[in-house]
Amino acid sequence: MLLTLAEAKRELAKEVAGRNPNAGMTLTQWHERYWPAVAASVRIGTARGYDVSWRKRVQPTLGDKKLEEITSPLIESAMVAWAGSPSIKVDSLAVLSRLLDGARRARIIDYNPAREVKRPNQDTSTSPTSRALNVQQIRRLLELIPKGVYRSYAAALVFTGMRAGEATAQRVRDADLEQNILRISRSFSPGMNGELVEQSPKSHKEREAPITNQLLPFVIAAVEGKEPDDLLWAGQNGGRLTARNFRRAVDWEKIKQELRRPDLRVHDLRHTFATILFDAGASAPDVQAVLGHSSLQVTERYSRAREGVARRAGSVLDELFEPDKPKSKKNTKKSSTTNGAKKSRRSSASPNLADSFSNPFESADYSTGRENGPGMAQGRGGLGL
Repeated sequence: MLLTLAEAKRELAKEVAGRNPNAGMTLTQWHERYWPAVAASVRIGTARGYDVSWRKRVQPTLGDKKLEEITSPLIESAMVAWAGSPSIKVDSLAVLSRLLDGARRARIIDYNPAREVKRPNQDTSTSPTSRALNVQQIRRLLELIPKGVYRSYAAALVFTGMRAGEATAQRVRDADLEQNILRISRSFSPGMNGELVEQSPKSHKEREAPITNQLLPFVIAAVEGKEPDDLLWAGQNGGRLTARNFRRAVDWEKIKQELRRPDLRVHDLRHTFATILFDAGASAPDVQAVLGHSSLQVTERYSRAREGVARRAGSVLDELFEPDKPKSKKNTKKSSTTNGAKKSRRSSASPNLADSFSNPFESADYSTGRENGPGMAQGRGGLGL
């Protein structure tokens, strides 16, 4: 008799392993046999990360163990020796779990002990809003980038929230200047050997991003003289722009120093767009749709709605205990602004996003680098950012 179901499963696994000719196989031997199936079942970028996790963490600590000997406590002990952030450890545990799941389905082991291991808590102390640039920093960023294709690429990232790989894969036909939208249906990601591979976006769904008044001149310049299947945001010689060659071309290290943001990443331009959408009054469903997030929970991390919660809670208590005390005009104005933003966020997604947002870039005037190029568009559709 056994006290727990886990103990019973382990005993059963031992019995099955004793009758299975592959039971003595080590994790490394199983990896050699089963890895192609794992790599084929995930996105190329994920497979690349899994491969690194296997070589640097899982194999050195568990590779020589027989499949039947791997238990949950053994995995937990191995994780202590794994270097890296909690998210890296989660990836390492994920590749191990996929390998053991395959061994279970092959009837080599009876259960997957990795599923019993608690995932490390990923660091969520750094809010995406803290990584976002403000309006003045966005203006300065674009000023620091030389006129031409690199400034256009940066503008596309910061005014649409596209991932770098999605912007790289944009074609001229994806830009609809009649509707003022960019259709995002593909992405470029580095393959196992560093080559660029075209695939669907991370969400696996096509979505649309607005062509705002600030982005419109760059789009017009980008489509000029090109065929529908040409790259929209191409490099100076017509090649593909990637985050890596973009950083090198614009001297990203110098830009970080100028902005006093030593930790700034190209991906933070996406965080910037999402945060500013919320600041401008966009509803969470609208932001989710434009960014292509899988859930509202992910989207709402970009909202600053909770930042004023202490002040608002204090105001409620003050009114309760001091009902006769006159309210200050300053607090009344803030309360009105907060309530208006809250009402806007609660509203359902609007077919025309331009109706929902204010325009913090009203006075902005960014040059595309074209002689006699188009100025800022007036009265066109878009977010008005």
